[in-house]
Amino acid sequence: MSSSFLFSVFFFTIILFSSSFVAESSVPSSNTFKFTNEGEFVMYVAEYGATFRALSLYNSPFQLCFYNTTPNAFTLGLMMGDKTDSTMRWVWEANRGKPVGEKATLSFGKDGNLVLADAAGKIAWQTGTANKGVVGVKILSNGNIVLYDSRGKFIWQSFDHPSDTLLVGQSLRANGPNRIVSRLSNDDGSEGLYSFVLEKNRLNLYLKGKNLKKPVLYYTSDWFDTGTQGPMTEALFSTAPESEEAHAYELTFQFFVANSSAGTSILGRPNYNSTLSFLRLGYDGNLKIYTYYDKVSYGAWEVTFRMFNLRTGEGGGSGGISQCKLPSRCGSFGVCEDEQCVACPTAKGLLGWTNNCAPPAQRKCENGKANKVDYFKVVGVEHFTSDYSEGEGSLKLDACRDKCSAYCECLGFFYKEESAKCLLVPVLGTLHKVANTSHVAYIKL
Repeated sequence: MSSSFLFSVFFFTIILFSSSFVAESSVPSSNTFKFTNEGEFVMYVAEYGATFRALSLYNSPFQLCFYNTTPNAFTLGLMMGDKTDSTMRWVWEANRGKPVGEKATLSFGKDGNLVLADAAGKIAWQTGTANKGVVGVKILSNGNIVLYDSRGKFIWQSFDHPSDTLLVGQSLRANGPNRIVSRLSNDDGSEGLYSFVLEKNRLNLYLKGKNLKKPVLYYTSDWFDTGTQGPMTEALFSTAPESEEAHAYELTFQFFVANSSAGTSILGRPNYNSTLSFLRLGYDGNLKIYTYYDKVSYGAWEVTFRMFNLRTGEGGGSGGISQCKLPSRCGSFGVCEDEQCVACPTAKGLLGWTNNCAPPAQRKCENGKANKVDYFKVVGVEHFTSDYSEGEGSLKLDACRDKCSAYCECLGFFYKEESAKCLLVPVLGTLHKVANTSHVAYIKL
């Protein structure tokens, strides 16, 4: 028998043994745990008016907790903040929209699976890492929760499963998590109406709804165009000192094409170390960066960037886009001017705006068409999607009206008289007041 054959057999045996060892590695008893959701609440002020119980899995200022905004409906969330005089904020959630009750458990056993179960033992959430060589779980200094093997390789990480938030060092990726989705409300943490999405060469904001056949685009980035270099593979939320001498830090998105750096867009410049920051898509559809400055004794949080905010000097950052372009700035139907909700459009004219402003009730449709359609006119307004969709043109006013009348889901149309552009809309929301009176809306009655 040749020596080369014996060597090959020996080498293959070693590889097979090593692979089997990694796959069958178990969690040391000292690393296993089981936490039960019971006992006293921590008496700190928390985001969304939540009450919470803190677990002993932490890396300051991050800590895992059971929190709830309604009785007996708990979310396993990652809390950020460690000052009693500042609000604790929730930057990651495991069982989003699937709450558990009292006596729920979070367990990490010898098989390496991290499991959240209700009091009866029904699994509400898990990492799916059983028998994959996991030996431990920890929270890194950047807030990333990781399950790792004996070589330190991450088998699972929370950065691959964002909710409505990106922490510094976290990415949107074409071949991974390519979006974050807003909460539905302060009280309801389930997926909401807004999403921030990495798509080809852009970062886009969308509105979805039960009456919409597809999400509606209300913002597309022009921060960096990778169109000449190929599709974007990653957008990394990052921060770094602006220079060696300066105290200001740059909050940025770093863009990658074919996994190579393709440019950077600066979102804000706080005058201090902004490493402890996160970017969040709010339930109102606005994109903001919150920065935690742990060197101050009070008020450690600051908003250091707002996508929709023309008022400079507020919280250290301004995105430079009017809040009137937010779909729900003035509720389900209202006129916005100079960042304020100023009127409620009705068939009798513009009335004073209130939270109760709503679109007119619609007639029932048969075979996809309304039996009879009437409209009322609103002068000098644009739809919140007008910057990215002017509609079809050129069309005469009557032709535009007929198209909306024949389309059951059309709630109204926006018409630019000087260019004969016709925009049909399936959702109304906020109407943006403009000086040009040839830009008019016709709302279905």
